[in-house]
Amino acid sequence: MESRRGPVKSAVPSNVVSPVRRCSRTACGRPAVATLTYVYADSTAVLGPLATYAEPHCYDLCAEHSERLTAPRGWEVVRLTDASAPARPSGDDLEALANAVREAARPQERAAEAGGARGADPMEVGRRGHLRVLRSPES
Repeated sequence: MESRRGPVKSAVPSNVVSPVRRCSRTACGRPAVATLTYVYADSTAVLGPLATYAEPHCYDLCAEHSERLTAPRGWEVVRLTDASAPARPSGDDLEALANAVREAARPQERAAEAGGARGADPMEVGRRGHLRVLRSPES
């Protein structure tokens, strides 16, 4: 006997299961960006890039919860960075940038120091950045 209904579907569509992995924190529905694993033998919490597969003893966290992560007292948090992600500027980078901005804000002092060291052009009256103020040829 053949069924009149047609072939039996092997999977039932559901709105409950999402193809995007979500944060494991209660009541947080944001997409996960990192995976947290506890290494109990070393008293260490390891936070790294989102794992390829969801593991039963790992926790997927969104960006906000991964940034605010703290470990139990006496534990160490190890944050692994994703090599493909752009690196954040270090303190040295920011300090070098601030020094360059300060230097650019003092163009007249820099021009006076540079002019005295290499013999200034007699036509040059002043300097502002890469621009030069020249004396009129009549004077």
